[in-house]
Amino acid sequence: MSAPLDVDGVLALLRAARAADGVRPVSEEAELRLQHRSPGGHDVVVHDDDGALAGYARLDDGSAELVVHPGRRRRGLGTELLRRLLGLAGDQPLSIWAHGDLPGSAQLLAPHGFERARVLLQMRRDLAGIDPDPRPELPADVRVLPFRPGRDEDAWLRVNARAFDWHPEQGRMTRADLELREAEPWFDPAGFLMAWRGDPDEGGELLGSHWTKVHPPGDAAEEAVGEVYVLGVDPAAQGLRLGRALTDLGLAHLRSRGLGQVLLYVEEDNAAAVRLYENRGFRRFSVDVSWHREPRAS
Repeated sequence: MSAPLDVDGVLALLRAARAADGVRPVSEEAELRLQHRSPGGHDVVVHDDDGALAGYARLDDGSAELVVHPGRRRRGLGTELLRRLLGLAGDQPLSIWAHGDLPGSAQLLAPHGFERARVLLQMRRDLAGIDPDPRPELPADVRVLPFRPGRDEDAWLRVNARAFDWHPEQGRMTRADLELREAEPWFDPAGFLMAWRGDPDEGGELLGSHWTKVHPPGDAAEEAVGEVYVLGVDPAAQGLRLGRALTDLGLAHLRSRGLGQVLLYVEEDNAAAVRLYENRGFRRFSVDVSWHREPRAS
């Protein structure tokens, strides 16, 4: 029987890598599942010769992430983690996220047949120039209200799935995924803005939402930083300019929290979204890259 996963040890390793590299080594989703020991997926660890925890990887539904402790790199541990991930993937395709697109990622993955497949941009802007009281023009029957825990989850999940049906991660978010985030210390319903047509308690229709987040000091920068966490509009509501309205309202909320900067993530090839954010003053800050490998033909 394998030893139970040392969750505290892995979290300490992740913190050390983040401090050394300036980027989070695994996704928020992977870290949440690790912290809460959610079922599913595979956790992989490697140890140094002295028995110390030296590397961690997670594989879930064909997508993986891996990290080696900054004090134990260049010892073949990354290659060992990759070998074990390939073994777990077997004859299935495998994608591995390289957060921050650090040079070591290409050096590790390219020789094993991985190619760059997706690029996720992190964009940032200052909040000083944001209108603190935007009054966007909305259809007469549309109101923007804060999220109500315990009441609005199903409506939000339906619209999120429709708005992101093309997205391999966001569009598959479940009730359990949402509730994990509602239980996090950063969760703030007041910053989760919902655009409703009609009364939500009288058969109203959710058209879109802007879920904001605040990263505590030391997480995304030395000071607290806001985030455009999830911004989505039902495809049936396109043309109502809700994306712009919700963006402006969410940014005003983050400014009201006394924050100086805001970040967001967007797929590089989503030209419409990148253009929307650039028009709102966002500029490219960093990138994450998904490397992909198809199984070799036997």
